[in-house]
Amino acid sequence: MDYSQPARRRARALRRLLGASLQAPVWRGGTSIHGYWWDGHENFGDAMTPWLLPRYGIVPVHREPARARFVGVGSILEFLPADFDGVVWGSGLMHEAPRALPAATFLAVRGQLTRELVGNPPGCALGDPGLLVARHRRRPAARWELGIAAHGHHRDDPHLRGLAAAQPGRVRLIDVNRSIPQVVDEIAACSAIVATSLHGLITADAFGIPAAWTVWEPALPGGEFKFRDYESVVSPGSSRRFALGPDMRVDEMVRQAVQVSATAVADCVTSLESATHELWSIARSTARFPTSTVRQVLDRG
Repeated sequence: MDYSQPARRRARALRRLLGASLQAPVWRGGTSIHGYWWDGHENFGDAMTPWLLPRYGIVPVHREPARARFVGVGSILEFLPADFDGVVWGSGLMHEAPRALPAATFLAVRGQLTRELVGNPPGCALGDPGLLVARHRRRPAARWELGIAAHGHHRDDPHLRGLAAAQPGRVRLIDVNRSIPQVVDEIAACSAIVATSLHGLITADAFGIPAAWTVWEPALPGGEFKFRDYESVVSPGSSRRFALGPDMRVDEMVRQAVQVSATAVADCVTSLESATHELWSIARSTARFPTSTVRQVLDRG
């Protein structure tokens, strides 16, 4: 789908607004705020920001980085102007290079590596907000022994498709270029996950599902940095990266999957929810839902 057409962008934003308005925290005392997240194509990881925040009473209205008052989930800090003076909520860097944002307020960043590269802001929570998804989605019964959460660049790879096609009742190739409920429910219905998608890995960790990650061709922008950044929080000092060979059997892939510390995940969830409540307070101090939220969506540039 072409996401660049203004009419389609507005229609998508209005659908999100309608969905947000159905969330009890929004109609009980919600607030709106201009924010930036990657919205260039359909992908469940990039959609975490507008899906999660209404569940905490925040309706985000998409704006380009220079007009945003906060920045959300994803490897998007490089997109911000150097004088950005809004809020960072769980974002990360794409590349392992210093990025000075001296005027920003850091409530949370994805990992320790990002925190160091932006100058170690004090009082900053660590963790990807995607870990909050299990707070708002019930885990279904297991259907597949192994789920392959392939990045959008890899979903049509013939080898990965062949693994799933050979054992359809046992292995599921998960298409991450769909809605959050669809993707999350399929990941949560697997007993183990192998991912080339970072948020495939994060979603597995949110539900306590053993998981591992691997690199695949074509290489992703930024390489392995975002995975190492995330793992610096949930499994510091160790990694679940493995090399997926063309002859590796499903049993071997399942054995690579490891469950991270439930305590580490729970600590992240607690600190991320605290950061989210703080974001609500900041948004509430400047705009109250619904104000002119619908008009803001329609006027979106």
